[in-house]
Amino acid sequence: MATTKISNRRRVLNYLASGKTLTGSQAASKFGVKNFRAMISDIRSQVEAFGNWEVTQTVRNGETVYGMEDTHDGDRVYGFKQDGSRYMINA
Repeated sequence: MATTKISNRRRVLNYLASGKTLTGSQAASKFGVKNFRAMISDIRSQVEAFGNWEVTQTVRNGETVYGMEDTHDGDRVYGFKQDGSRYMINA
């Protein structure tokens, strides 16, 4: 069976969408990200386009911490698998 290679960007997006937060040094060690600020800028433009997600940014101990919050006010009818593909959530 062929495996699908998941990009670092998709892995970071999945990680943040699960409710966890990341710093630049954590992104580098966990996912091999070299320019985390540029990646966050790209992710922000994608997820905030329709108003369902918001990328958050706080400073802890002098380091910027990024996260994502779900701002959708209804129930979700789909979720995302690790490879980025959508699946239906049973209501």
